[in-house]
Amino acid sequence: MTANYENNATQALSNATQSVVKAFNKLDTDAKLAWFYLVYENMGDSITPAAPAAAEPELAPLLLNDYLQLSDEEQLNVMRDIVNRKDTEYSRAYGALKENNQLLVWYVWAVAMGDTVVDFPDDYETGNAINDLLSQIEGLDFEAQMSVFRTIAGEMGYSDVQPIETQAETGKTSSL
Repeated sequence: MTANYENNATQALSNATQSVVKAFNKLDTDAKLAWFYLVYENMGDSITPAAPAAAEPELAPLLLNDYLQLSDEEQLNVMRDIVNRKDTEYSRAYGALKENNQLLVWYVWAVAMGDTVVDFPDDYETGNAINDLLSQIEGLDFEAQMSVFRTIAGEMGYSDVQPIETQAETGKTSSL
């Protein structure tokens, strides 16, 4: 899993986006969640679910319906499990989604924070790393921002699906 996780970071569009992804990956779990919240809070309407027409909310009922019925502490634990790629029911449901649907999950949760989703703690102190990362993402153009968000969202959640080995890795050609 780690190799795949590292490869995703290098698939970002540019050195600037790779830098943001790598800086995000260095944050602790709660700092990652805080950063996500602050991105939606600070950037407002400029951050929307990626390609809304391509997102399929009906594919994520556990994350977009059942999740909303959980207690604040349970919701926070689900978010932490997804960020930490733990093997849980919710993390597997998230890991099974494509990036557009994963971004939709975070978008729905961000919009509902403080209402049907656990709110950002009033006493949370953002550190320099989070503030620097917010400045970096705000300085990118929309396409670069979406590249970062897709990469980060795609690295979260649990999946035991392994990538298919390439011909270069196996030394064999595929047969029909």
